[in-house]
Amino acid sequence: MNNQQDTSPVWFGNQRVEATEKTALVLDVFNSVAHKYDLMNDLMSFGIHRLWKNSMISLCRPNASQHILDVAGGTGDIAFRLLQACGGQQLMQTKGGTITVADLTQAMLEVGQKRAATKGGLHSIEWVQANAELLPFQSQKFDLYTIAFGLRNISRIDDALKQAYRVLKPGALFCCLEFSPCALPFLQRIYDLYSFHVLPRLGQLIAQDQHSYQYLVESIRKFPTPEHLLDKLSQAGFRHGQYYSLTGGIVAIHTAWRV
Repeated sequence: MNNQQDTSPVWFGNQRVEATEKTALVLDVFNSVAHKYDLMNDLMSFGIHRLWKNSMISLCRPNASQHILDVAGGTGDIAFRLLQACGGQQLMQTKGGTITVADLTQAMLEVGQKRAATKGGLHSIEWVQANAELLPFQSQKFDLYTIAFGLRNISRIDDALKQAYRVLKPGALFCCLEFSPCALPFLQRIYDLYSFHVLPRLGQLIAQDQHSYQYLVESIRKFPTPEHLLDKLSQAGFRHGQYYSLTGGIVAIHTAWRV
């Protein structure tokens, strides 16, 4: 793998910043919104994010013998779904599988750990503070890599995809759920009006943080199109990439295989 790091500016919402600055700014965003993050997801999507996540889990087809890595999953929303799809904690411990949640933001991980404690601890889930661009895991360790609504917040997406490829075993699956910058034409104007005029105000009302939700809306528009993300996956080494558009193209699920 080429270790030369790209030093060109990256997008933080509508601003061009250095990659290290974006990482720090994203930390600030999620430190600010961590305790209202799941509630805001429900309110912003009218609960539809639950259906999107369930669709992602169905495509992943996790099983209780797998070692699974969920990146940018601090509050545990995906990890808990993965565990349920694997048959629960007891079966996963019997079969030897594990779920590792990696997140840049300690505050998000703390929310997830508190949620896990209310469910009996969920000892099959490990919580690790880590940057997706430089994962602290051995190569070819995991059978499945998931990331939901996190890839667009990463400073260097190409580096994160290369790291995903590195930590996956040959024959393992990469699965990403993310907002798409382009909805179907008949939805686009409504989507834009709702995104830019309603969501930041909702963020101020519920999370007392309009700025962070303004960034989150802007970050969607700067994210690669589904076709462009397929190209990036291919460049990282993945093969047989596909994407599935949901809810009129508002979100997309990408899958690709580590060969």
